[in-house]
Amino acid sequence: MLRQGLCPSSFAMSSALRACARILYKTGGMFIHAQSYKYGYCSCVYVKTTLVDLYSKLGDMSNAIEVFNEMVEKNVVSWNSILHGYLKFGNLANAKLVFDQMPKKDVVSWNSMVSGYANIGDMDKACLLFQQMPERNCASWNAMVRGYVDCGNIESARNVFDEMPYRNNISCITMISGYSKYGNVDSAWQLFNQMEKKDLVLFNAMISCFAQNNRPKQAILLFHEMIKDNVDVQPDEMTLVSVVSACSQLGDVRFGSWIETYIKKAGIEFDDHLVTALINLYAKCGNIDKAYELFHVLKKKDVVAYSAMILGCGINGKITDAIRLFTEMFDAQIRPNLATFNALLTAYNHAGLVEEGYQCFDSMKDHQLVPSMDHYAIMVDLLGRAGRLEDAFELIKRMPMQPHVEVWGALLLACEVHSNVEFGEIAAQHCFDLEPTTTGYYSLLANIYASVGRWDDARKLRKVMKERKLARIPGCSWTEST
Repeated sequence: MLRQGLCPSSFAMSSALRACARILYKTGGMFIHAQSYKYGYCSCVYVKTTLVDLYSKLGDMSNAIEVFNEMVEKNVVSWNSILHGYLKFGNLANAKLVFDQMPKKDVVSWNSMVSGYANIGDMDKACLLFQQMPERNCASWNAMVRGYVDCGNIESARNVFDEMPYRNNISCITMISGYSKYGNVDSAWQLFNQMEKKDLVLFNAMISCFAQNNRPKQAILLFHEMIKDNVDVQPDEMTLVSVVSACSQLGDVRFGSWIETYIKKAGIEFDDHLVTALINLYAKCGNIDKAYELFHVLKKKDVVAYSAMILGCGINGKITDAIRLFTEMFDAQIRPNLATFNALLTAYNHAGLVEEGYQCFDSMKDHQLVPSMDHYAIMVDLLGRAGRLEDAFELIKRMPMQPHVEVWGALLLACEVHSNVEFGEIAAQHCFDLEPTTTGYYSLLANIYASVGRWDDARKLRKVMKERKLARIPGCSWTEST
């Protein structure tokens, strides 16, 4: 337009600025800003408002404020653009000043401030503003639900959800994500089934919920429901990442071939997230060569991809490769995270390298990482397998959190291997307290008693199991249909 000597309209200039804001194109936006003076739009409220919006989205609040202050006439969109800019970059104090100065507030203004307080976990102020709102829309209610979910108050989130005069799929997805985060899968599933119209994002949330909470078969079954001809929903990369994650939990390499075939037939692009999920699947299923093949085609190898490969090498007996990959990460200036150390410790555990495992565990602090429950469980298992039961017990005693049943279970299993009654009884008692209805722990202690000739104690335990009708942990199998 400019090359042809045509004078752009205010609408054309505003549209071009909105396009720059959408793709965060600062150079283009500044060029158009300069042109706005040339063509006499320096006082046009619509052009000025889109400039404020552009600079706010870029985080250039000094330019945004300068343009805003130049405006002779301001509308509510102008004020909301400044408000959004401060909130986007965490400047809640300035956002509140702008909000208080606004001559007129619409529902977007109120929603922005409610979300601002909710995002930092200040639900008291968010709730106070919410109650003061002259009008609310679905986004207002969703902001409150999201705020309570993010700060872990699922009960309050559900109370707000139940009070909503109208809901959309975002409301439901937010609650499902909250239930998923805190392990309440049944409530998430109940909510999912209550929704009449289920779109892609809703299916993705529920499949992800199953996959993240160790219910892989349900995730895959729901995926099969999703791709039926009578369900008008097309899976995307996010769907497939969750499904591949579920497949990897089942540990059957046949799923890798099936899911790859489906992805190709559906014409879904193999992005790095999906390839990384497939790496994890093949590595866990024992096809480490296929995992390596996929790893090498990644456009960008990040900490997730490296962690998946390190874990795969570790559980497939390739400890040297696992260590090499860990070193390679540092050369690529990729910082390890908790999952990386979980993978490397697992590799040392499978190889029985106790001292190396200890050094790895201790080095976590050098990376400003605090070991989680899973890291302690791996270390207890590593020490226990090596017969260092006292060291394992002392490590448990030093844990900064209350040990969960996997930690005590690892010690109990090691005590069975080494026929150690002293620590076996301690570990078993903790397992009984944490999971009183699980028979496996009683069986392990009974086996320890039997291994040292304490037959009466073994019989007593088995009698207790029979009297309490303790059930074994149910196993599961997956039969491939043809």
